[in-house]
Amino acid sequence: MNGRLITIARFTDSIQAELARQTLEDFGIDAVLTGQNTAAAFGGVFAALDIQLQVPEDQAQRAIEILQSKDQSTRPDGSAGVDEDRTMNTEQ
Repeated sequence: MNGRLITIARFTDSIQAELARQTLEDFGIDAVLTGQNTAAAFGGVFAALDIQLQVPEDQAQRAIEILQSKDQSTRPDGSAGVDEDRTMNTEQ
């Protein structure tokens, strides 16, 4: 994975974060999670965990659309849980 990674979603549940990452991988989008090791270390007890789903900048818009589409089909309120104010992260 080359280039700048940006955060497109944030999670407090490591299982939901992994499901979102795998969904993007299924669509051919490279995705990584950051912060999940902290979540595992605290065993989910720490409520303010911040697991970030990151993708290459050039794949971000498509990734957001995929997650929103997938999420809206499963949640009756249509909330996507996607970070609308994407945070720019350092290059990897």
